[in-house]
Amino acid sequence: MAYYKEIVTKTVIGKGKKTIRAVNVASLNGSIDNVLGCWVINHRFKGFIKDGVIYLSGSYDVNIWYSYDNNSKTNVMINNYSYEEPMNVRINDNSSISNDSEIIVRALNQPSVTNVEIDGSEIKINIESEMGVEVIGDSVVRVSTTDDYDDYEEIIDEDINVSDDYLK
Repeated sequence: MAYYKEIVTKTVIGKGKKTIRAVNVASLNGSIDNVLGCWVINHRFKGFIKDGVIYLSGSYDVNIWYSYDNNSKTNVMINNYSYEEPMNVRINDNSSISNDSEIIVRALNQPSVTNVEIDGSEIKINIESEMGVEVIGDSVVRVSTTDDYDDYEEIIDEDINVSDDYLK
């Protein structure tokens, strides 16, 4: 006869990944001749649960090196952009997301610039990144054991007779 023990532990109950594409716009007071370079730094991100849905939120700085005044001068503009994206995570059978679930977010591919376009005094920047999410929650594991100890075995207390003189 097989006997089982139940172990409650923290496990990965769901995983997912998402490619995030954004078009950010940077505006200048003057005209732009050329974009000489554009890069993303200081990427910060986290995951959270709102109304049973997992969200990714984060921000990053975009540095734009550009020329102006008939390509005779250069400057670097720094803009901060934020994002908040819902995440589709497949949860394992017999598991569910709760407010006690832990969300672990990893940048599988850091944000990078895929395209830059000049439109008058505006610069349109296409940025792409890939994020991975793991949901950690409680799970029950059943383990087969060889002993016949029953966790719910009834224990009967023996009657203990205490005389009135004992307390004196």
